[in-house]
Amino acid sequence: MTQLTILKSAETLHAVADLLGFKASALSFILYKKPSASKYKQFDIPKRYGGTRQICAPSPDLKLLQRRLSDLLQNCVEEINEANGLDDKISHGFKRKRSIITNAKEHRNRNYVFNVDLTDFFGGINFGRVRGFFMKDKNFSLHQDVATVLAQIACHENALPQGSPCSPIISNLIGHVLDIHLVRLASRNGCTYSRYADDLTFSTNKTEFPSCIAKRTVGEEHQWSPGNDLARLVKKSGFEINPLKTRMQYRDSRQEVTGLVVNRKVNVRSEYRHTVRAMVHRLFTKGSFEFVNRMTDDKGAMTLNKIAGTTNQLHGMLGFIDGVDLYNKKLIPKVKGSIAIDQSSLTSKESMYRRFLLFKEFYTASTPVIICEGKTDNVYILHAIRSLAATYPQLATTNADGKIKLHVRIYKYSGTSTGRILGINGGTGDLSNFMHLYSREIKKFKAPGAQQPIILLVDNDAGSKGIYSSVKEITKKNVVGAEPFIHITGNLYMSVTPLKSGAKTSVIEDFFDNNIKSIIVGGKVFNPQDKFDHDTHYGKHVFAQKVVRVHADKIDFSEFKAILSNIVEVIDVHEEKKNLTDHD
Repeated sequence: MTQLTILKSAETLHAVADLLGFKASALSFILYKKPSASKYKQFDIPKRYGGTRQICAPSPDLKLLQRRLSDLLQNCVEEINEANGLDDKISHGFKRKRSIITNAKEHRNRNYVFNVDLTDFFGGINFGRVRGFFMKDKNFSLHQDVATVLAQIACHENALPQGSPCSPIISNLIGHVLDIHLVRLASRNGCTYSRYADDLTFSTNKTEFPSCIAKRTVGEEHQWSPGNDLARLVKKSGFEINPLKTRMQYRDSRQEVTGLVVNRKVNVRSEYRHTVRAMVHRLFTKGSFEFVNRMTDDKGAMTLNKIAGTTNQLHGMLGFIDGVDLYNKKLIPKVKGSIAIDQSSLTSKESMYRRFLLFKEFYTASTPVIICEGKTDNVYILHAIRSLAATYPQLATTNADGKIKLHVRIYKYSGTSTGRILGINGGTGDLSNFMHLYSREIKKFKAPGAQQPIILLVDNDAGSKGIYSSVKEITKKNVVGAEPFIHITGNLYMSVTPLKSGAKTSVIEDFFDNNIKSIIVGGKVFNPQDKFDHDTHYGKHVFAQKVVRVHADKIDFSEFKAILSNIVEVIDVHEEKKNLTDHD
C-alpha cells in the first residue's frame, strides 16, 4: 500500500502519527500542549536587495515533525505524477531534482523575459486554505480531521511560516492551481512559463510580447506592468502580484531568471564571480573576509554595512558556481553523469575552488584529519576509535551520558564535489596526487593555518610503492615501512599500517581477529583481495557494512592500538612543532 493510499485512508491523529513515525502522545503534545511561545524562535535576516525577512525557526521536535510531513507529501506528489504520467517542469522551487538552474534553463535565448514576484507568498497561505486544500483537492481528498492535523503541523499564527521544512512543499501544492492557469495562458500566447517559489517567469521569441501577460506603461517605453489576464488569474488563484518587482528583459541586454543569466546559456553573473574571487583572495592572505550587507530603515533609506563572512558561506558560493558550470558541461554530447576533473588542466574557477577546499578542509582544519585509502577503511578506523576511546582520549572521549565524541575528523568519501574537485575518491594513486598538490598549494597560503595535522593512513604492502615514491620525491626520504609516521610538508603526515612480527607487509584488515573475519554473510566467506570469486566470497565493502558496522560493539579492536598509537604520536609531534613555532 502506498503512502498516499495510507494517508487518504487515515481518519485520526493516531493514524497521522503512525505515518510520520511519531507516537500519538508526542504528536498531541507538540500540537496542543506545548506552549506556543516555545514552538518557534523568530528572528530577521537581511534580504538580498535591502530590508529584512522574518524567519520562524521551529523547535527541534516540531522541526522533525514538519520535515517528516514534508518528506511524506513529496513522496505523495511523486506517486501522483507517476500515476498520471506527469513530469512537472512548471514549478522548480524546493522540489527534488529541481533548482534555480532547471528553472532558468526554460528561458534561455529568448527575445523577451518577463519576471513577476508574488507578495508574501508563504504568509498569504492561511490555516483554512491549507486545511481546505487537503480536503478538497482530488488527489488528496483527506478526512477533515486529518486535514486539520496537517494544517496544525504546518501553520503558525494562521499562516505558513518561513523557516518551516514543510512550508515549501505545501505552498507548491497550493500554488499548483496558479501554475495550471498560467501555463495555459502562456501556451495560448506563444510563451514559456515557470515558477520558482514566488518568482514567476514568462519568456517568448515572438517579435511583440503578448499584452495579456505584460503591457507597456503608457508614455514609458521600457516600463511594463502585468497584463489584465495575468493579473486576473493570479488574483483568482488567491495570490497577489508585487508591483515593485516586475521587469521586462530584452535580448540585447542581460536577461536573468532566479539570479542566473540566460541570454545564451545558463550562467552565473560576472559580478558574482568577481566578488567571490575577491573574497577567496582575502581569505587566503588575511584569514578572513567580509560581506557587504544592504540595510533599509523605516524611511526607506539604505545603508551599507560590512559583516564578517564564514568559510561555510564561501563554500556554498563556490559550490553554486561549480554547480552551474557542471550543468553546462553535462549538456555537451556524450557527457553523462558525474564529470571527473583533469587535475592537470583545470579552469581558473576550478583551480580557485580546489585551492579553497584545501584551505578550508585541511590547512585550517579545526581538528586532526585522518584520510584513509577508502570508504571501508573509514568504517574500520571509526569503530576502532570509538571502541578504544578510553585508551586514546586524544582521539575520542565518552560523555557523562555515554555518548562518544570524536576529536578527529575522518575524511568522507561521499561522492560530493569536494572529492571530484580535489581528485580524492579513494586509492593510493589519489593520495599520491593529493600529496603533490598539497605540497605545492600550501606555499601559496599567507593566512595563519596548519594548526592541526592531516594524516594519510595507508596499507603497508606492494600497492603502496607508488605513494612511497611520491613521499621520496617531496621529502627526499626513503620509506622503509617500519616508521610510525613520516612528515611530508606543513601539517601533512603519512602513517602506514605497522608490520606484525616477522611480516614484510601489512594491510588494515590484518588487525581484525580471525573470528570476525570468518563470519559468513549470505553463505559466503570474506576475501580481502581486490579480485575474488563473487559466488563464494564477499569483499571489503560487505565486510565493513555487514560485519564491522553491525558487530562493532562486540569486536575486539585491541590489535588496532598499533595503528591508533601512531596516529596519536603524529598529533603529539605536530603539537610540539606548533608550540616551538609559537615561541620563536
